[in-house]
Formats: sequence, C-alpha cells, structure tokens
Amino acid sequence: MPSPHRRSSEVAVPGEPRRFPLGAVTLEAVGGSVVGDRYPANFDVLHVDPALPFAAVADGMGAGEGSRRAGATAMESLVAQVRAAWPEVGPRQLRAAVAHLQSAVRAAGAGLAELTGCTLTALLAEPDGGQGWLVQLGDSRAYRLRDGLLELVTVDHTAAWLGVLHGWYPADSPAAARARYQLTRYAGHPNEPEADLLAVSLRPGDVWLLCTDGVSDQVDYHLTRELLAAARPEQAVRDLLDATLTAGGDDNATAVVVRVHPAASR
Repeated sequence: MPSPHRRSSEVAVPGEPRRFPLGAVTLEAVGGSVVGDRYPANFDVLHVDPALPFAAVADGMGAGEGSRRAGATAMESLVAQVRAAWPEVGPRQLRAAVAHLQSAVRAAGAGLAELTGCTLTALLAEPDGGQGWLVQLGDSRAYRLRDGLLELVTVDHTAAWLGVLHGWYPADSPAAARARYQLTRYAGHPNEPEADLLAVSLRPGDVWLLCTDGVSDQVDYHLTRELLAAARPEQAVRDLLDATLTAGGDDNATAVVVRVHPAASR
C-alpha cells in the first residue's frame, strides 16, 4: 500500500523504454528516479542514452552543492567520453573516461568548502551485443536476474563491505551502519581511484538493474527479484521506486532496468 505521508509529486513515473538492436540481441532500457521524504531535492543523476546502448546512475554524497556538482559533472563527463569513443568499447576507452571524469569532478569542487563526490554505476553494451561492460565506483549497484536467480554483480566500495566480508562486525550492527557511509572509492576522491570494470555477457532473458542505494537499502532482495521477474521494464522501475516510498522514502532512489531480448523479439 502507498505510504500515507507520500507527496504526490514523488510518485514514480519512469521515462519511455528505449530499444537498441545489437547483433543477436535487442536491449530494452528504461529508468526513473524519486526524491523520497528525507531530502529537499534529488541528488541522484540518471542517464539512459537515446542513441547508444548505455545507461548509468550516480548518487551524490551529501545534500549540498558539492553533491549536486559531483553527480552532474561525473555523468556529463562520462556521457561525453562514451559518445566520443563509440563504437570503440573496452577497458582502454572506459579507463580513460573514468580518469577524465575524476579530474572533472575534482575541478568542479575545487572552489567549494565541502565534499564534492558521488558514486557511479554504468552499463555499456558492445555494438554486436555479445558483451557488456560494467563501470563501478562507490556503492550504487548492478544486479542481474538470470534463470530466476538475482545476483549482485558489483562490489560496494565501502568500509562496511570490507568489515562484513572479513567478519569485523555483523551486517546488522551499528558499526556496519556507520561504515556504510565510509566510501573507499568514489568520483571526486582525492586519489582519483580507478573504477572496477567488469565484462559481462548479455543473454536473452537477462534483466539488469542499476540502482542507487536508495533502492538497494530500502527494497529487500526477494521483492526486488519478484518485481524484476514479473513486470515489463517500465513497470518494474515504477514498482521498485514506489516500494522505496512505501518503505519510508528515506533517500533519493534511482533505478534503470535493462531487459535483454532475442534480436527478432518485438
């Protein structure tokens, strides 16, 4: 049921799906974003490219001008670099794109007396559709639903991830909750760290979810899997974002759903 305190302006309405014929597969992608009830504005940034098989989400760190600048600058830079390199897609081009956006975000925050940083998760398919590339900085996420199994494909670049993985504290402990806000890699980091680059296959029937932590922290695994499996991409996005509001709307929430169809699918 809808949250009783939800503002009508926050009801999730994703954009129209875009279709990208690529060799043996066709990708169908759509994204959406909601403010939620905690912040006065949306510091997430969403991109579903109108011409290329490319989508990304970014999540600003904090709720100030540094957060806004970081997300906008990182996304603008990545989009420009991907478009300039296309149709060449691979580690060399993507590492150069990430290095460029790191410098751009650092420059955007040079005159601010506050943190200028954001997370970034992107999916870019190669022109023949046989393979895709994930770009990962921070704790936004990429999930894949394949043959009924929903898997988290990316790693969170946080102290919490390291602590839970190595048994420093339980996943539901106060220490883990605090460590969720300690990012080890992000766009705008002083050391300009590299992103994780992951080569992934794109099989007919796969459903990919790119999301900020406003989705992954508020919508549990089982509901996420159910919504991705049962609905068309635009409805899945709408339902996921609606679920974040029902859960309390404690963060900006952004989701992109990409479904992989056989090339002949209509």
